[in-house]
Amino acid sequence: MASAQDDELTAIRAQRLQAMQDQLNQQAMTQLEAQEDAELAAAQSASMDVQLRQYLTPEARSRLARIGLVEPNRVQTIKATLVENFESGVFTAPMSDAALKQVLASLSKSRSNASIRRI
Repeated sequence: MASAQDDELTAIRAQRLQAMQDQLNQQAMTQLEAQEDAELAAAQSASMDVQLRQYLTPEARSRLARIGLVEPNRVQTIKATLVENFESGVFTAPMSDAALKQVLASLSKSRSNASIRRI
């Protein structure tokens, strides 16, 4: 009887150990995928920055950097839009700070249409 209980306990321990190892492997794979995604995003961001160095004046780049301090996600979409427009020939290089202001204003028209009502 004791031998049967020991065998059952050993089987339960083996199952639990296997479950823990599977969980660790799954976590490791998830972490690896997240790391690869982060590296890819960093490489794409660096590529965009190199392209924007060619397309924008230093003043315009500093304006984008300041926007990035406040809204990092928004500046990524702005950079992607700018690179796309430069590559398609919509904009010509180099873009000045004043021209960038106009582009930013046109990109954020939906924000300027917001109104505040007082009750």
